[in-house]
Amino acid sequence: MGRPREFDTQDALVQATRVFWAKGYDATTMADLLAATGLSKSSLYETFGSKRDLFLAALSSYCDQRTQMMQELLQSRATGRDAIAAFFALTVEQARQADHPFGCLSCNEAAQMETHDAEVQRVVARDIDAMEAVFAEAIRRGQADGSVAPALDADRHARFLNTLHHGLQIMARIRSVERMEAAAAVALDTLG
Repeated sequence: MGRPREFDTQDALVQATRVFWAKGYDATTMADLLAATGLSKSSLYETFGSKRDLFLAALSSYCDQRTQMMQELLQSRATGRDAIAAFFALTVEQARQADHPFGCLSCNEAAQMETHDAEVQRVVARDIDAMEAVFAEAIRRGQADGSVAPALDADRHARFLNTLHHGLQIMARIRSVERMEAAAAVALDTLG
């Protein structure tokens, strides 16, 4: 029987995620990951496998947590429109925070990773689908409560909002907050 682990696996994953988010997969070294997690090389490999395995675990965890946060945020507002406005306000607010990693990990990696990496593509596609589903749910709720125009096609408009969100993440990387605010305001205008 092996020795029990003496570290919090989830905390190590969170720390690794922050490194990948800040530096990107390619620029992140094993030394960066070891320093951030506080793990020994053997513990990191034993727990997570390779750097790529750790990255895929970090990316999947990030996407799942963001989708859950998005669902909670969108469900916590009185109207569907208020929920969408709150989500975009949070996106803009995060871009203002100097200690917040630039943009969105999923968006960043979608732009940086090799296009032939099928596993990363699957994780990013699952993330995009999940975000679109949450946006569509908020739009339908807004249509039911009267805060969103009933004529909107919820699924198509959710795709538009999600695409805008990903564009905002590019603006977040260069801290172009004014552009982000202007684009988010236009998005809210399209809700009717």
